[in-house]
Amino acid sequence: MIQYLDFKDARCKDCYKCLRECPVKAIKVVDHHAKIIDSRCILCGHCTKVCPQNAKSVHSERADVERLLKGGNVVASVAPSFVSSFDLQDFSVMKLALGRLGFADAEETSIGAREVTAQYKKLLEGGKYKNFITSCCPAVNTMIELYYPKALAYLAPVDTPMIAHAKMIRKRDPKAKVVFIGPCIAKKREAKESGVVDGVLTFEDLSDMFADAGIVLSEIARIPLHAEGGVNRAKYYPISRGIIKSFENYIDGYEFVAVDGAEKCKEVLENIESLSGMFIEMNSCDSACVNGPCSLALKAGALKANADIRKYVGKDLEKNASAPYTPAEGIDFTCVHERRRTEDFIPTDRQLAEILAKTGKTKPEDMLNCGACGYDTCLEKAWAVANGYANIDMCVPYMRERAESMSYEIIQTSPNGIVLLDNDLNILEINGKARELLGIKERDLKGKGIFHYFNPTDFVLAQNDGKNIYNKKVFLEKTGSFIELTIIVMKDRKGTYAVMKDITQETKSEKQLDKVKLETLATTDEVIKKQMRVAQEIASLLGETTAETKVALLKLKKTIQGDEPGAK
Repeated sequence: MIQYLDFKDARCKDCYKCLRECPVKAIKVVDHHAKIIDSRCILCGHCTKVCPQNAKSVHSERADVERLLKGGNVVASVAPSFVSSFDLQDFSVMKLALGRLGFADAEETSIGAREVTAQYKKLLEGGKYKNFITSCCPAVNTMIELYYPKALAYLAPVDTPMIAHAKMIRKRDPKAKVVFIGPCIAKKREAKESGVVDGVLTFEDLSDMFADAGIVLSEIARIPLHAEGGVNRAKYYPISRGIIKSFENYIDGYEFVAVDGAEKCKEVLENIESLSGMFIEMNSCDSACVNGPCSLALKAGALKANADIRKYVGKDLEKNASAPYTPAEGIDFTCVHERRRTEDFIPTDRQLAEILAKTGKTKPEDMLNCGACGYDTCLEKAWAVANGYANIDMCVPYMRERAESMSYEIIQTSPNGIVLLDNDLNILEINGKARELLGIKERDLKGKGIFHYFNPTDFVLAQNDGKNIYNKKVFLEKTGSFIELTIIVMKDRKGTYAVMKDITQETKSEKQLDKVKLETLATTDEVIKKQMRVAQEIASLLGETTAETKVALLKLKKTIQGDEPGAK
């Protein structure tokens, strides 16, 4: 299956702008990136125009067309909005430039548009339509086929100008290959489904091809070429009310109105049954085709584009005022618009309620319907979640509340004291542990200066120097607590926050240990002194005892030897 339109992952993340702007919510979010839902997409291309990252990725058929050109006999059908995108007032210049690219011939799609107007006129004159919706915009046609089946009865059963023109070319030359060139993405799918258009180039594709081939239109414009003749009011088609202006005379019984922009088209289609006698020219693009998603951006935008088209058609009408118009014969321009269906899953009320409950929406007043997620209502968002098109965490109020709740819980339950200050050292947030350490009994401290409760010197130094302070030991005299103070300066110096680690017990334990050490040292010293005295006393006693023993032994020896007097 061809992916006609998508987004580049690298440049698309958690934006949701395309989803908010999509008229039919044909975008899903996968891994934080937007993706097109093919079965829902009408290929209006509005998402590509509003994307702030220019992340659009339009399927290009340039390589396929270049292969066709190599085979020859390829005819280009060029949308009349070429006038504004390429700043030309002469189609012969475009025809010559396309010839240099290898096209055998080139014609304005307005040739087919003229036949479409003729078919509209016949149907209107029949008087059977309560309301009549033009069928020239394939994006609008798909929107009706997918989402507004009741409006199918009013949608003109007529080919778009591209298909009508392709049929005319093929009738003239059955072997010809037809390539449509225009500013529209929806034409790609229409061409593929038609079987009569062999390829589609956007104006962006064509501009690149001209550049690569070295073709400069302004230089070709200096070559005098004879312009094609023929009266064709259908060249007004690419501007708002262009289809209406293609009628030489309005049909009685109908009010002719133009509706531009997908949102306005939706509004009309939703109320189509309440209308009567309306000829409604519908375009999915604001300001019609000159403002198509793949048109080339020019100065002054759609305003100048509108003026360029009017000038171009005015010159044509003035030059060929008397030229006759001969309707095409033998070609069936009928188109049957059938009901299309999406691949959506239809969740039950209970399933939707369960999804809503996951984001805290259990009561009607919980449904904020803020649209931040891209969906108009919370119920639509729940439907998208049920279909796998959206994630629970796309609900911005819910995620913000959850983040704030988690942050609050983390701060309040932290075993450390936490204080958040603004640039003026006023308290923005303080938890219970910090109040305990600082001896603060008040509950509501927001907006009050920290200097009322704590020496602010370290905060001032940190903020002025733009340098953090880590693990500074501080004694809090009021509570007799010891803390390790860490002060972090926030980005761009928009405030500071402090973490106070309670080290009172550790500090007291250290002091107790120091006391024990000192006492132990004193005791040890005393023991040593006593031991020395005992040793000395023992030594003294041992000395006396030894002398007395020596005297006694000598006396005993002498007695034995008879040296004592009277021993015979």
